[in-house]
Amino acid sequence: MTSSFTIYHNPNCGTSRNTLALIRNSGVEPHVIHYLETPPSREILEALISAIGVSVREVMRTKESLYKELNLENKKWHDSELIDAMLAHPILINRPIVVTPLGTRLCRPSEEVLALLSQPQLGAFNKEDGEAVVDENGQRVDASFKVLPKT
Repeated sequence: MTSSFTIYHNPNCGTSRNTLALIRNSGVEPHVIHYLETPPSREILEALISAIGVSVREVMRTKESLYKELNLENKKWHDSELIDAMLAHPILINRPIVVTPLGTRLCRPSEEVLALLSQPQLGAFNKEDGEAVVDENGQRVDASFKVLPKT
C-alpha cells in the first residue's frame, strides 16, 4: 500500500531526521525520497514550491556554500534559473519538504510537520538535541516546555 505521506529527506540533516521521526511517532510510515540521490523533476519541484506557497528562494538552502559560490543571492536570477540551479545541485533544495493529504510544507523547524498530521502523536518526542516537542500524553510542548492546549 502506498503511503499518502511523502518526505523529501536528507538523512544527514538533523531537522529532516527529526521531522521523519515525528511523522513515524504518529503511526505513519511515509514514502521517503532521498532527494540528493533521486532529485525531483522540474515539474515536481515547481509543484512542490507552488503547493508550499512560498517563493523559489525560500525553498533554497541559502546557507549552503554552493549558494554563495554560484552567486545565487544576486537578484538578477529569475525563478526558472534558480530552479535550474536546484535541479543541477539538489543540495540547494531546502529540506525536509513533506507532502500529506492536509498540505505541503517545508518543515523548518521540524515541528511544522505537526500541522500536517491528522493522527495524534503516539507518545513523547524529543528532538535529537533533547528539546521536548511532545509530552508523554502526545500533546505539543512549546519551546519553554509548557504544554500547549489541544486545538
